[in-house]
Amino acid sequence: MQFFDIILFALIAIFLVLRLRSVLGNRDGHEGGYGDMFNRERQDEPQRDDNGNVIELPGPRAPDGNDHADAYAPVPAGPEEDLPEGQLGEGVRAIREHDPSFSPNEFLGGARMAFEMILNAYAQGDIKTLKNLLSSEVFAGFEQAIKQREAEGQTLQETLVGISKAELVEAYMDGREAHVTIKFVSEQISALLDANGSVVEGDPTKVMEATDFWTFARPAKSRNPNWTLVGTGSLE
Repeated sequence: MQFFDIILFALIAIFLVLRLRSVLGNRDGHEGGYGDMFNRERQDEPQRDDNGNVIELPGPRAPDGNDHADAYAPVPAGPEEDLPEGQLGEGVRAIREHDPSFSPNEFLGGARMAFEMILNAYAQGDIKTLKNLLSSEVFAGFEQAIKQREAEGQTLQETLVGISKAELVEAYMDGREAHVTIKFVSEQISALLDANGSVVEGDPTKVMEATDFWTFARPAKSRNPNWTLVGTGSLE
């Protein structure tokens, strides 16, 4: 009798394992630290880089802007959260009308990761990574600055010490495209060195406070869950 019980339990265990794998999928240990940046779960296949890592936020938009928006049905909204007041709140609600799953809190968490990722890629001259994260217009400016830096034999030393503040300051719909602007207050060490290692700009020993305004955008009903950096600004 015990023999049949063991076989029965083994069959049940195998069934549960197969069910879990079908629901959760497989992980190979190479997902990367920046996967699922905006914690936006979609049923369609996410974009991946050349190593197979998921790039959830932000990512490139289709060049022609055609993301088959009408074919996409938004996922249900997550747990309710307190929305901002005033014009900012109206903008967030407008986005949620098109994408009920949009969460300002989750967006902020992903935006902080994107801020660090983009700064590091720019300092390292990682054009390939930047191309996946920026709009074509913003990428063109970054690429030009990197190529000029390389042509002159210069090196950018950029260290993000920390982000002391990140907050939504603007949200709105532009047609079918959602736009969200984040104000970042951060501590950075930045210095531009020439080919001989002499400082051209900045100070490699001094921590400076920087205030930046970054705007991310995506078609609100797109199949692509990725957000793209479409504008940058700073306080001098």
